[in-house]
Amino acid sequence: MAYRYWCGDCGHRTLWLRQSDAEQKHLDHYVTEHPRIAPGGRIEINNKNPEGVSGSLLVLIALVLLLVLPAACQR
Repeated sequence: MAYRYWCGDCGHRTLWLRQSDAEQKHLDHYVTEHPRIAPGGRIEINNKNPEGVSGSLLVLIALVLLLVLPAACQR
């Protein structure tokens, strides 16, 4: 699963990361940007693997292979 933390005091949000990594980035943001405010905001949860390959990238790779393979086989 992937998690994204939103700041409760500004528009900042973390990237989609593992829970521990996203939480640490969120805390780091509060330490640097809002030093005397307790961390708040909201958390989004996504069932995707944050370290996996995106579906659109796989489609792009498949299309490139479909274009390159016929050209390579004609030689």
